Amino acid sequence: MRLLPHPATEDIELTEVLRALSDPVRLEIVVRLSIAGEMTCANAGDDLGVHKSTASHHYRTLREAGVVLTKQEGRNKYMSLRRADLEARFPGLLDSVLSATHPRLAAPAHP
Repeated sequence: MRLLPHPATEDIELTEVLRALSDPVRLEIVVRLSIAGEMTCANAGDDLGVHKSTASHHYRTLREAGVVLTKQEGRNKYMSLRRADLEARFPGLLDSVLSATHPRLAAPAHP
Protein backbone atom coordinates (compact mmCIF):
# COMPACT_ATOMS: atom_id res chain seq x y z
CA MET A 1 0.00 0.00 0.00
CA ARG A 2 1.22 3.49 -0.76
CA LEU A 3 -0.26 6.83 0.14
CA LEU A 4 -0.57 9.48 -2.52
CA PRO A 5 0.65 13.02 -1.62
CA HIS A 6 -1.60 14.80 0.89
CA PRO A 7 -1.21 18.05 2.81
CA ALA A 8 -0.27 17.68 6.46
CA THR A 9 -3.10 18.48 8.86
CA GLU A 10 -1.57 21.84 9.78
CA ASP A 11 -1.24 22.74 6.08
CA ILE A 12 -4.91 22.23 5.21
CA GLU A 13 -6.32 25.63 4.22
CA LEU A 14 -9.92 26.63 4.77
CA THR A 15 -10.20 28.30 1.36
CA GLU A 16 -9.04 25.13 -0.41
CA VAL A 17 -11.43 22.92 1.56
CA LEU A 18 -14.36 25.23 0.80
CA ARG A 19 -13.36 25.43 -2.87
CA ALA A 20 -13.23 21.65 -3.09
CA LEU A 21 -16.62 21.29 -1.39
CA SER A 22 -18.25 23.97 -3.55
CA ASP A 23 -18.57 21.68 -6.56
CA PRO A 24 -21.73 19.53 -6.59
CA VAL A 25 -19.92 16.44 -7.89
CA ARG A 26 -17.20 16.67 -5.23
CA LEU A 27 -19.80 17.30 -2.56
CA GLU A 28 -21.64 14.14 -3.68
CA ILE A 29 -18.37 12.18 -3.41
CA VAL A 30 -17.92 13.46 0.15
CA VAL A 31 -21.51 12.51 1.01
CA ARG A 32 -20.94 8.99 -0.36
CA LEU A 33 -17.71 8.65 1.63
CA SER A 34 -19.41 9.83 4.80
CA ILE A 35 -21.92 7.01 4.38
CA ALA A 36 -19.53 4.26 3.25
CA GLY A 37 -16.43 5.16 5.25
CA GLU A 38 -14.02 3.99 2.57
CA MET A 39 -14.59 3.37 -1.13
CA THR A 40 -12.56 2.60 -4.19
CA CYS A 41 -12.38 5.44 -6.65
CA ALA A 42 -14.29 3.27 -9.12
CA ASN A 43 -17.17 2.77 -6.67
CA ALA A 44 -17.23 6.39 -5.51
CA GLY A 45 -17.60 7.50 -9.12
CA ASP A 46 -20.56 5.26 -9.95
CA ASP A 47 -23.49 7.25 -11.32
CA LEU A 48 -21.87 10.67 -10.91
CA GLY A 49 -22.68 11.51 -14.50
CA VAL A 50 -19.10 12.50 -15.39
CA HIS A 51 -16.37 10.86 -17.45
CA LYS A 52 -13.71 8.82 -15.67
CA SER A 53 -11.06 11.49 -16.32
CA THR A 54 -13.32 14.17 -14.84
CA ALA A 55 -13.97 12.00 -11.78
CA SER A 56 -10.19 11.58 -11.38
CA HIS A 57 -9.82 15.35 -11.42
CA HIS A 58 -12.43 15.67 -8.66
CA TYR A 59 -10.69 13.00 -6.55
CA ARG A 60 -7.36 14.80 -6.92
CA THR A 61 -8.92 18.14 -5.99
CA LEU A 62 -10.42 16.64 -2.82
CA ARG A 63 -7.11 14.95 -1.93
CA GLU A 64 -4.99 18.06 -2.53
CA ALA A 65 -7.40 20.17 -0.47
CA GLY A 66 -7.02 17.75 2.43
CA VAL A 67 -10.62 16.52 2.41
CA VAL A 68 -9.90 12.88 1.56
CA LEU A 69 -7.13 10.37 2.16
CA THR A 70 -6.25 8.26 -0.87
CA LYS A 71 -4.18 5.10 -0.68
CA GLN A 72 -3.24 2.78 -3.50
CA GLU A 73 -3.22 -1.00 -3.22
CA GLY A 74 -2.24 -2.62 -6.49
CA ARG A 75 -4.47 -1.19 -9.19
CA ASN A 76 -7.13 0.04 -6.75
CA LYS A 77 -7.23 3.42 -5.07
CA TYR A 78 -9.19 3.72 -1.84
CA MET A 79 -10.55 6.99 -0.51
CA SER A 80 -11.80 7.95 2.93
CA LEU A 81 -12.68 11.26 4.54
CA ARG A 82 -10.04 12.95 6.67
CA ARG A 83 -12.74 13.61 9.25
CA ALA A 84 -10.39 13.73 12.27
CA ASP A 85 -7.90 16.01 10.49
CA LEU A 86 -10.63 18.38 9.32
CA GLU A 87 -12.22 18.41 12.77
CA ALA A 88 -8.85 19.21 14.37
CA ARG A 89 -8.18 22.01 11.89
CA PHE A 90 -11.71 23.43 11.47
CA PRO A 91 -13.99 22.15 14.25
CA GLY A 92 -17.53 21.48 13.06
CA LEU A 93 -16.93 22.39 9.41
CA LEU A 94 -17.43 18.98 7.83
CA ASP A 95 -20.43 18.17 10.01
CA SER A 96 -21.98 21.53 9.13
CA VAL A 97 -21.54 20.92 5.42
CA LEU A 98 -22.87 17.37 5.65
CA SER A 99 -25.85 18.33 7.80
CA ALA A 100 -26.72 21.16 5.40
CA THR A 101 -26.59 18.67 2.53
CA HIS A 102 -28.12 15.64 4.26
CA PRO A 103 -29.10 16.20 7.93
CA ARG A 104 -28.77 12.50 8.82
CA LEU A 105 -25.07 12.45 7.84
CA ALA A 106 -23.67 14.73 10.53
CA ALA A 107 -21.74 12.97 13.28
CA PRO A 108 -23.58 12.75 16.60
CA ALA A 109 -22.96 15.65 18.96
CA HIS A 110 -20.42 15.02 21.73
CA PRO A 111 -21.59 15.69 25.31
